[in-house]
Amino acid sequence: GAGRGTPVIHRGGAGGSSSFTWSSELTIYLEVSVECDGEGVALAPDQASLSPVQVVSRFDAQHAVKLGTCDLIEEVMIGEDKLVRFSGCPNSQASSIVLRGANTHVVDEAHRSLHDALCVLSQTIKHSAVLSGGGAPEMLMAQAVEEEAKRVPTKHVVAMEAYAKALRMMPMHIADNAGYDSTDLCARLKAKHYEGCHTWGLEMERGELGDMLEFGICESLQVKEQVVLSSAEAAEMILRVDDIVQCAPRQRQ
Repeated sequence: GAGRGTPVIHRGGAGGSSSFTWSSELTIYLEVSVECDGEGVALAPDQASLSPVQVVSRFDAQHAVKLGTCDLIEEVMIGEDKLVRFSGCPNSQASSIVLRGANTHVVDEAHRSLHDALCVLSQTIKHSAVLSGGGAPEMLMAQAVEEEAKRVPTKHVVAMEAYAKALRMMPMHIADNAGYDSTDLCARLKAKHYEGCHTWGLEMERGELGDMLEFGICESLQVKEQVVLSSAEAAEMILRVDDIVQCAPRQRQ
């Protein structure tokens, strides 16, 4: 029967004298084109997955090369694409996520959403401070702005009330995206916060209100601060542009 093969992942062809030496030891070549840059390999053979492993450019001294190990290498079909999957890696700390969609726009949107989620996760690991999720921070901030607006005797109170209203739009979007009655849920949530339940938010599995800390629904504090800052800057920029657009047009002959 056949002996145990030595998989070699490379970008070029398997020609030359070095390939003859490796072929005599029953080598399995996994050809990866330069253009795809390894996208045909489902799990890259790096230090985190196939251990120990060494990236080399020549096979002249193949016996001195550190080779990675895994239990199974197989070619799998995902849709109409063929991928090479490595299973049973001893020190596997990497995972492959395959995104599929009806068209390029759907795949790009899924990729963007996944990238945003991973960025939030990485920032949360670096800065572990979290807040209650489900729209609770926005409702609490809106309540604080409204309380402060009661003590402002100038026309700035109009902008403060508009800012509080804008903050309450976030839980409304959460309810709308989940397919629930956003007006009813946000009205009940607002009343709940005025009762002092500042950790309550929207629990969209059942379409009800609940304590976000009990459900384990949290958001990164750093991400929330950046969202509020960026949205305020974007609104200010739009207002400045509106002042320019609303100017009377010049008279034409």
